[in-house]
Amino acid sequence: MILVITPELIVPNETDFINQMFQEGLDLLHIRKPWISRNEMIEFITQIDESFYTQLVLHTYYDLGKEFTISRFHFREIDRQEEMYKSFAKENTISTSVHDIKTYNTLEKEWEYAFISPFFPSISKKGYGLNSTIKEEIKHQNNPDVKLIALGGIHQDNIHEVFDSDADGAALLGAIWESEEPLKVFKKCRNVLMS
Repeated sequence: MILVITPELIVPNETDFINQMFQEGLDLLHIRKPWISRNEMIEFITQIDESFYTQLVLHTYYDLGKEFTISRFHFREIDRQEEMYKSFAKENTISTSVHDIKTYNTLEKEWEYAFISPFFPSISKKGYGLNSTIKEEIKHQNNPDVKLIALGGIHQDNIHEVFDSDADGAALLGAIWESEEPLKVFKKCRNVLMS
């Protein structure tokens, strides 16, 4: 499974690239735009082809799910502690983020998957994850109910390591959006998975 996370700020032609990635087999898109207004979010979603709405995951403005028939929601670690996800868990698909394998192993089965990061040193956050041990820790996963998605520093030259480890998928962020050719990078990553 390959997921893409949007950059925090809107980039030129972003929704065009998103629609093209979906056409090329993108599994899920996480819309993570913490700084945009509700109206900007509505504008952003309407530029994505409606046929892909079932593959969108909201990180904010969860109420827009009803408006756009989006039933996937992502909750941060802090949201998990405040249990604000509980009202969504029944009829929707929910995901979350963790930063160590111990926390991942304790997640209840209401979560479809969890991002674990940083898998490699981050591309978009310079210096983040340089001393990360996630790649080694992953061997100690023992949660059969929740899929584990690697995040952080993943690109076409190392994505095979994610799938050689016990991860169920990879989330791409910096490799895609810091590239001059986001679609080409996505296709290369996807080809590694397909081969």
